[in-house]
Amino acid sequence: MSSEKVTSIEVAKRAGVSQSAVSRVFTPGASVSPKMAEKVLKAAQELGYRPNFLARSLITGRSRIIGLVVAYLDNQFYPDALEKLSNALQAHGYHILVFMVSNDDASVDKVMGELLDYQVDGIITASVAMSNDLAARCQAAGVPVVLFNRGQDDARLNQVTSDNFEGGRKIAEFLVAGGHKRIAHIAGWSGSSTGRDREAGFRAGLKTAGQELVACIDGMYKREAAAAAAREIFSAEDRPDAVFVGNDHMAFAVMDVLRSELKLDVPGDVSVVGYDDVPLASWPAYDLTTLRQPSNRMVEATVSTLLAWIEEGSHEVQKIKIGGPLMIRGSARIPKGWPDERL
Repeated sequence: MSSEKVTSIEVAKRAGVSQSAVSRVFTPGASVSPKMAEKVLKAAQELGYRPNFLARSLITGRSRIIGLVVAYLDNQFYPDALEKLSNALQAHGYHILVFMVSNDDASVDKVMGELLDYQVDGIITASVAMSNDLAARCQAAGVPVVLFNRGQDDARLNQVTSDNFEGGRKIAEFLVAGGHKRIAHIAGWSGSSTGRDREAGFRAGLKTAGQELVACIDGMYKREAAAAAAREIFSAEDRPDAVFVGNDHMAFAVMDVLRSELKLDVPGDVSVVGYDDVPLASWPAYDLTTLRQPSNRMVEATVSTLLAWIEEGSHEVQKIKIGGPLMIRGSARIPKGWPDERL
């Protein structure tokens, strides 16, 4: 068997078409008749031809690759969201190149610089912030960026998040309506917009009801930190009767500590509410009441915003917030007459 790569010229000759016809068949979105496509694909299969997309990108200036930067995958929300992002982009003829980073400026800047070297058509960052210098570099290179599930006060950057402030406020209203008087919060990372906004909305909702937090600890979006916070808050004699935990990943750890270590009943002794509605939240072992992040709509908005910049030449920066429902389950006392937003 020859080790030489088959060229598009050979495919065209075998199929009895022009080289440009072969190119159109392997270009997502290009206009080509079904009969033509069938002839070309049959010839390509017979010859073992695979198009060289990297070489084509040198000619077209488009790699059809989207860089995806993510800080951590232990939170179930992100693997699910990344799968949806990948599927949505593939449906438009794009593929993703995933880079993992530590959530610090030096790590993010290094990886993002490498992504620019790959000539990606666009970048999506999942819960990762960007420095001003890096945002300027992306702008100068003509590479659009969309922040997914992270907000940032930079007029150059697109962002798509759930409405974190409103979600936090809604949870406060739910717990107050349930008759709770001593309410605590194990917050998300204070260095993130999501953690700050959820806490701010929660505090605002309590203030409207004439209440204040009896305890608040930054759980850093980490399971171990959330478990330690639960031990500290609920080991006190005058313990809280409810807690809002900044995401489901931490809420599971908090429930494990309350039940297994402190022998407290959930929701008999304490109500627990999370944020995200990851698949595990509906499992009977947790049955977690939680604010759903509308990941399908967030992914749709992220992809449409990015492609508007890439394919339509848009330069209108989007700052999108999408509200989600409170998923009522068994981990928190349910106020009488409270509407089921899942319907």
